[in-house]
Amino acid sequence: MAFIEFTNHTRLGQIAAAFPPSMRVFEAHGLDYCCGGQRELGEACAAAGFAADKVLEELQQLRSSHSAATKDWSAASITELVEHLLATHHEFTRTELARLAPLMDKVARVHGENHPELNAIRTFFIEISDDLGPHLMKEEQVLFPYMLALDAGQTAPSCFGTVANPIRAMLAEHDLVGELLHRIRDLSRDFALPEGACGSYQSLFMGLADLEADLHQHIHLENNVLFPKAVAVEDSKVQV
Repeated sequence: MAFIEFTNHTRLGQIAAAFPPSMRVFEAHGLDYCCGGQRELGEACAAAGFAADKVLEELQQLRSSHSAATKDWSAASITELVEHLLATHHEFTRTELARLAPLMDKVARVHGENHPELNAIRTFFIEISDDLGPHLMKEEQVLFPYMLALDAGQTAPSCFGTVANPIRAMLAEHDLVGELLHRIRDLSRDFALPEGACGSYQSLFMGLADLEADLHQHIHLENNVLFPKAVAVEDSKVQV
């Protein structure tokens, strides 16, 4: 991926080509990076009635989150991991599920007759969304606060006994989401677009692929890094 510095004078199409995830930011702000791809970011934002600073900040945050995916998190503390998961993966999951839901409905409604697999994909997408809502809440309100207390050397009260108990439940829910993502990938033939796919169709499949990739990173960090660290810290306190 070519690296370019994004400024008010960078053209929308140039940004989208160099950093495809930027399309999500442009869509959220109603910026036309396709037919209007030759317009500079500052000019396009001014025409839409807002300053480019917010868009530039969102682009930088998105680019940083992609860079963070390449970091070696094995040496990070529980607190660092939780903060990263909340700010990057939990936020991204909520934002993308909300953004993709109406797009999923639209594409399935318009193209579902000719591509019936879209209706099944929509069903699995809804199931993922319904499952992840309460899942993220349980982590944020119950599991993560307990882990943060462990990392701070505090004795945290819990309603679940050992931390291994809620972790076991989270692992099972991760497995379910992983299976649903696999079904969507199979049905979409690895997110292959049909000939002549419209912009909404393209945006949906790109979004689903990005959501899958982010959830894979998200689940990996929890299953293979954060959860074992929390169990080890709790065990060490019990043995003392």
